[in-house]
This record gives sequence, C-alpha cells and structure tokens, in this order.
Amino acid sequence: MNTPLSWIKAYVPELDVTAQDYTDAMTLTGTKVEGFERLDADLEKIIVGKILKIERHPDADKLIVCQVQISEEGESVQIVTGAKNVKEGDVIPVVLDGGRVAGGHDGSKTPGGIKIKKGKLRGIESNGMMCSIEELGSSKEMYPEAPEEGIYIFSDIKEYDDLKIGSSAIDALGLNDVTFEYEITSNRVDCFGVLGIAREAAATFRKSYVPPVVKETGNDEKVAEYVEVKIKDTDLCSRYVARVVKNIKIAPSPLWMQRRLSACGIRPINNIVDITNYVMEEFAQPMHAFDLDLIAGNKIIVERAKDGEEFVTLDGQVRKLDSSMLMICDGEKPVAIAGIMGGENSKITDDVKTLLFEAACFDGTNIRLSSKKLGLRTDASSKFEKGLDPNTAMAAINRACQLIEELGVGEVVGGAVDVYPRVRGEKRVKFNWQRTNKVLGTSLDKETMLSYFKMVDLKYDPATDEVIVPSWRQDVESQADLDEEVARFFGYDNIPTTLPTGEATTGKISFKLRIENEARAMAEQFGFSEAQTYSFESPKVFDKLLLPAGDKLRETVTISNPLGEDYSVMRTSPLNGMLSSLSTNFNRRNKNVRLYELANIYLPKALPVTELPDERMQFTLGFYGIGDFFDLKGVVEEFIEKVGMKGILTYDPNSGKTFLHPGRQANISYEGVVIGYLGEVHPEVLDNYDIGEKAYVAVLDMPEIVAKASYDVKYTGIAKYPAVTRDISMLMKKEILAGQVEEVIRKNGGKLLEHYSLFDIYEGAQIKEGYKSMAYSISFRALDRTLEDKDVTEVMNKILKGLSALGIELRQ
Repeated sequence: MNTPLSWIKAYVPELDVTAQDYTDAMTLTGTKVEGFERLDADLEKIIVGKILKIERHPDADKLIVCQVQISEEGESVQIVTGAKNVKEGDVIPVVLDGGRVAGGHDGSKTPGGIKIKKGKLRGIESNGMMCSIEELGSSKEMYPEAPEEGIYIFSDIKEYDDLKIGSSAIDALGLNDVTFEYEITSNRVDCFGVLGIAREAAATFRKSYVPPVVKETGNDEKVAEYVEVKIKDTDLCSRYVARVVKNIKIAPSPLWMQRRLSACGIRPINNIVDITNYVMEEFAQPMHAFDLDLIAGNKIIVERAKDGEEFVTLDGQVRKLDSSMLMICDGEKPVAIAGIMGGENSKITDDVKTLLFEAACFDGTNIRLSSKKLGLRTDASSKFEKGLDPNTAMAAINRACQLIEELGVGEVVGGAVDVYPRVRGEKRVKFNWQRTNKVLGTSLDKETMLSYFKMVDLKYDPATDEVIVPSWRQDVESQADLDEEVARFFGYDNIPTTLPTGEATTGKISFKLRIENEARAMAEQFGFSEAQTYSFESPKVFDKLLLPAGDKLRETVTISNPLGEDYSVMRTSPLNGMLSSLSTNFNRRNKNVRLYELANIYLPKALPVTELPDERMQFTLGFYGIGDFFDLKGVVEEFIEKVGMKGILTYDPNSGKTFLHPGRQANISYEGVVIGYLGEVHPEVLDNYDIGEKAYVAVLDMPEIVAKASYDVKYTGIAKYPAVTRDISMLMKKEILAGQVEEVIRKNGGKLLEHYSLFDIYEGAQIKEGYKSMAYSISFRALDRTLEDKDVTEVMNKILKGLSALGIELRQ
C-alpha cells in the first residue's frame, strides 16, 4: 500500500509534518510505515521558463541556441540544447546553473542526482538545461502527456495556462511530494485505502479529519429500467451495487487525478479507468466498468463458473475455470471473473456510449483461492481477498458517479440497483475502562479514553457501557481490542514501567519429554551416538527387510507430490534408517559403532488415507562390533528400570520378525503388553544393507513406555528381620526358557519371596545331550518375624512342585 503525502493532506488539511516524523508517529500508532521516498529528492533549482528566441548553433547542426526567460521581470539566460520538439513561446522546466536533475534522458537515475553547471557547448555558452520528464525522475508512463522524446512542454497542456514564469516546476508537476509505503495487517482492511490512512493520520497527530463529501447524483431516470441484477451464490457475494452512466465522453483525466494516481504507482489511462482506480485507492473498494451495450439482456447474474469453461480476460489470455470460481455473467455469457479481472467481451473502448458501474463485495477466501488457481493476481483481488466491508460499496460507487459528473465524463442515471441479502450492521463491545488501566498500567480517566475512540469513529453508548464499532473496523471485537486502541493513541512510549503482578510458577518439561530425555541420557551412557534419519522412504525397503506380502508394515501413507520414488512413502518402521546408518559407518571402516534414534513412524488408520496417521515415537538402538544379544538386552532392561517400570518384564522368542535372526530375537513384554522387540539382524538383511558382520537392534514403542513409566517412589524402610537364602540347581531341556522358570518361582513363592537371580548356566559333557543346567539363588523374608526352616521349606516345596510340572529335575 502506497500513498502520497499530498493526498493525505487533502483530507487532513492541518497536517504539517516532516516525512520522518510522519513515519515514526504512524508506526507507533499501528499503521506501520515501511519507508518513504521523496519525489524531489534529487531535484534542485528547477523552475518554469519560457523560450523567447531560438537560433541555430553556428558550429553544430543538431544543436540550437535558446534565449529562455526565467522570471516574471523578464530576466533570461542562454541555453544550448539538442531537443527537437521545442519552439519559440514554449513554456518548459529549466534547471539553472548549480541545480540538479535526477537522471539522464534515457530514464536512468543517478544516485544523488546530476549537478548542472554553466559551460560551453561547441564554443557557445550555456547557463542551464531544459528538462525532459525522464530527467526529472519520472516517465511517460506516469506522465502520459509528456512527449515520446524531448523536453516537457507546459504550454501544450491547458491546465498549465496560469503558470508563472520563474515559479517552481517541481510544484507544477506535483513532484514536491513524498510517497509512503505501508505494511498493513490483513484485519485493517479500511487502511488499504487513502481515507483509512488519512483517518489514522488525523487521530495520530490530533488533527481534523475532513473526508470528501459524497453528494447524490443522477438524473430523473430510474436505473432499474437499464439493468437488472441477481445474485445466485450469496455465500460468495454479499452485496452487488450497480449504477449506469450514459453519453460517455472518453478523454484524459485531469492532471490532479493523474498526479495522485502516478504517486501511488498507478499509470493514468483515461477518465473512466482513472476514476475507478482513484475510488479504489481512496475507499479500498475495487470497482469495474462494463460497456452496457455489450451486456446481453441488460442483466447481471452473479454465479459460479462451470467446470472446464474457458474465458478470455482483459489481458487477452484464455483462462480455464472451475465451479469453485465466481463469475459475473450477463443474460447469455460470463463477462468478468468476480473480484479479479473483467472479460474482453465487455471491455470499455473509445466507442462506448453507456457504462455500467459495479461495486461489490465478494468472499475474500474464494477470491484468494481463485486468483491462485488462475495464476492471476490484480490490485482488485489483493484487496478483495482481505475481506472487504460490504457497507463501503454504495459510498464508493456514489463517489465515482460524483466524479463523473464533476469531470463532465457523462450523465449519471438516477438511483442504484443494490442487491444486499444480509445487511452487516455495527458491532457492540462492552467497555470497562478500569480494566484498560489495569491491563496497561495507566491511570487515564474514562473521558480521555472515549476521546481516543471518537477520533477513529468508535462511538460510545453510556446507557449500556458499550462501544459501537462500525462495520469497517473488523479488527475490534473484544475488550482487548479497545485496550489496544487506548494504548496506541496514548502512546506506547508514554506507558509507565510497572512491575508485573501475579504468581510465579516453576517451569518444567512434560512427562513425555522427561522419558525421552532419560532415553537419550541412558543410551549415551552406554556409548550410543544419536542418529537422525528420514521420515520419507522408498517402498523398496520392505523387500530389503524381507517383509512378506500383506504385512501390516507395507501399508503406508503415500506422498502425493514426492521428490522421487526413494522418498514416496512415510516410514512404518525405524529399521531402514538405522540399518542404512550402520551400513554407511561399516563401509567407511568405522569399528564398534553404536547408534540410537528417537523418531516417529506413521501408521495409517485406514487405506486409502482419510485422516491423519498414528504417529508413534520409537526408541531405536542398533550396533555392530563388540557386544551381543545379551548386551543389548541389558541396555533395554536398564532403561526400563530407569523410568520406574518395576513390573514384570518378559521375552517371547516367537516374535516372528522376518528381518531378525530366527533363533536370536524376542518380543519385549511388560505386564503382558508388548512394548518392543530386540534381536540379531537376519544375515540376508545384513547382506541387503552391505553390513559385513553381526548387527543387533532393539525397538521400544515410546507411547507404551510413557503410559507405564513412573517416577513415584514408595519408601519401605530397612528390613528388621534376616533373609533366608536357598540355592537350587536344576536339569531341564534346552527348550525351556529362563522366563518360564522364573514365572514358576514368582507364582509359587508367595508373600515370603523377596528376590531371585540366575547365577549359573551349564551345557557340556557332564550333562546329557539336549539338556542344560541352570542354578538360581532364591531369597525369602518376612516383615514381621524371623523365618523358621519349616516356613521356607513349605514354600520351596511349592516351587519345586511347579518346576517338576515343566519336566525340570533337581541336580543332586
């Protein structure tokens, strides 16, 4: 958003500030100024002159010698020029000796300008220079009345008839101005127009705000006899206002309008186009003009486009439409893409006789999405997509019609067609001025606060203690917004420094993060280094892991726009990343590598995907080199103990993991729930990943761990009575697992069982083939007495009976 200071001053006539003061003050009150540019920054000593006499240069065919009057009193100077478009009597801009121009005749600008000094051209003295519009820092695009080549001629333009010789040419051309660039937040749609900025400037500097008075226009005819309007999709168009102008006279717009548009960066075209652009910049309300004679049936119908329909816009491009886009149609065909661009089939030409003016309010989200689909963003769409106030439409179209009458562009037909199904009214916000003082730390009285509100057209209802918010202030919705209004106009720099009130609380990380940090600390304690791998994988990894067809892990979330096949699915297992990292290290000859990772897997809840997948954090450990299955098992058990899981941990060797060695793997269960698995990597999988020695992995499902972990500790005190220990050595088949033995001990040990531990395993010549020997130490203790031998013997008999049921014998 750009505005010239002169246009702001037109509505805040008492405003008298420097560009820097304006920038600082407006930014502090919430209308952030990104920067400013002085249009006359590199222009100096440039006046209005008149060519009195022209003679040929005696020594140069392409140069002429001019006598130029530079004051009302008749003072003149001699200037030599090569311009071909000047003649005696022309009034032109002249830079005098010691002055500066912005750049060269080719339109290029020179930082700091070009100093002009008197001198001689081919022996003839020259005391200045006559200027083209390019040398003054602008262009023919912004000054369409300027010649294609040569000096700018004031006297060719009627509006300059009263120019005084010797007066400032900079003032005459409107270059004594400053343009400001703003960063306007999307919720302040009113400030996308000059009137909104001017209102804010008036409030900021405590000056009077004098907006243009919009008068009623129109003849005695009725516009309903000229055009009919119907909105079919009211969800996308909340209001549509139409007016008609006949007997159109296309011509250049007046210079004052051209200068204001040029300062905003808008190229003047003709009076009709310039008026629509002028009102758009003034009210932040885009408008569009149609040739009414090209509107079939004199009907306007606002409805969605048809899928696959094609439409030629004003820029001559064919646009492919779909049913999500809103169109402006006549009785037969589309004539504009609503809020974005008109159609070539209804554009204004020099032959236009009757105009249909449109001012409407369209759904901002729909305009933004349509603009993005079409790859077509315009000044109008950039405003509509912010969500305009429908109540501005009528004022804007009336302002345009007023300018049409004032400039003699045409005859306005009386009345307007206004289709406004759901009128947007004012809002009411409860106001508590004591709360405002408490929040801001100020001690302002209520009347002072209300005076701030009045400056920006926020009214107050004393009967209900409510602030009445106009519809164009979409950002004011609650007491907090009213607090902000007070703060910005009182001045943030004026708010005193106060100590905060309230209670201090101890910050801490979540329980989940505590468990994850424990996993990292424990892994690093055992020599594991953290790895980070990709969440995107190739479907080919399932074959590398030997997963059978139909395995649940093959059901993946597929990326709709992947970087390539290698990154086309979300991983369902962390093993590919871990094994790939181990492979990289192995092939770089790194020895004894230990890695861990805490990362998510993504398990779809259904296929095809209809909702977000189940994202589960996995704690993955992997290593090769020194160590074996039992080392990894020890790390897992250490972690389980660290996070306070004091229950029973068991291992099931029948885990059925195809990527693990069939005889060296196990599911890890805690109190009957599987929380992970561990094992030696299958030799064929090792070959697939080019790992040339044994590797081991363990994967723990962190959501299950977090749910069962606890840092609660119950103090039990030191035992008062001694423990009794019995050691047993047993002979059993190799197929019987230690876990089965321990389950019998736990089940039959009763309340007296305190502890048990495996201290010996033997297989050898003294044991018959297919058998093994295992020895356990079992401790018993009573909390209320010293145990007698008969107490322990009774419990041991139950344990031995249970072991016997498994085919286990005591070794003698």
